[in-house]
This record gives sequence, structure tokens and C-alpha cells, in this order.
Amino acid sequence: MMDKRFLSSYLEEAREFPEGLLKKLQTLTLVVFDVDGVLTDGGLLYGENGEELKRFNVKDGVALKLLPKWGVEVAIITAKDSAPLRKRMSDLSIKHFYPGCHNKKDAFLDLLKRLNVAADKAAYVGDDVIDLQVMPLVSLALCPNDAHVLVKRHSDMTLLSKAGEGVAREVCDLLLSSRMPLESAYEVAQKPAFESKSS
Repeated sequence: MMDKRFLSSYLEEAREFPEGLLKKLQTLTLVVFDVDGVLTDGGLLYGENGEELKRFNVKDGVALKLLPKWGVEVAIITAKDSAPLRKRMSDLSIKHFYPGCHNKKDAFLDLLKRLNVAADKAAYVGDDVIDLQVMPLVSLALCPNDAHVLVKRHSDMTLLSKAGEGVAREVCDLLLSSRMPLESAYEVAQKPAFESKSS
């Protein structure tokens, strides 16, 4: 049963809690995230030598490492590719990483085949129109609060978080609290071994 304390605090801020969301959250075994506009604020910084820099939210790192501990695979499908992005994915031990991907639908279908997961057990989190290649295929489509209007229109749920402000952490908390008290879910994150890699 969903953690009532988390749900209560969520409902205080959210305008709408989609019908059937709890059941969907409880059956998910895969969550796929876009990067720019989801895990980052979508901004691009360039160093003086032209190198691309990205800013990630440390709270999302905990979420992306925690979900697999509870049986939910995490994947990243992004149109961008860069050294900072690859470094971040390596630090978080992301196993299913599709960088430089402009056909997200094909990447998603390949991922389902590799993991032997049905689309109705998957969620997708995206913010821009390229993500509409995948969103209609999944059980639960989510987007940041500042996603493009067309993405919001095709999402099952608009999150409270804006891009780069803990989107993955919010998704993680929603998913885990649908299955157990959050205190129990986060016990594994309190162990020293959990932080053996960068958060």
C-alpha cells in the first residue's frame, strides 16, 4: 500500500493524482529517463575550449542507484552524447544507456527485448517532443513540471519537480512508496556500501 504520509504531502501540492496510478506504479519493472530537460535543466555550458558541461542533481543519483536495489531496472535514452554525460552514467553504474539516440522508439523496443520486459511494465520520463516516440508505448508516461505543452498533453502525470530539480528522485519516491514505507525503502541507501560510487 502506498505510504500515506508521502501521498498526503504530494496531494497537498499536486492538482491531480491520476486514477489507476497506484496499480501502475506497483507493477513497473523498468523506468526509462531522458537526460536534458529531465535529469538536467536543459541548459548547455561550454568551457573555453568548447567542451560541453552539464549540471546534474545529486538527489537523482540516489534514486537512479536505489531503484535497481528494489527490482526496478533503470535505463537512459538520450539524443545527446558527451564526455560529462558518459562520466555521470559510469559513476551511477547505469547498465542500460543509449546515448546519441535520435530514434528513441527503436532504442526502447531494443531495450524491452534485451530485458525481456513488456511495455506495460515500463514507465518513461521525458520533456520534449522527441520523447513522444516512446510515451504512447509505455504503461506510465511522466514529465517534469516545465515540459513542453505537447508532452504534458500526452503524459499520464505531470510531476511537481522541474527539469534538473530532482525529477528522478520524485519518480523513485512515487514508485517505492507505492510498495512499502519510504523509511524501509531507503534503508539500503543508508549503508556505507551504497555510496561506494558517486551519488
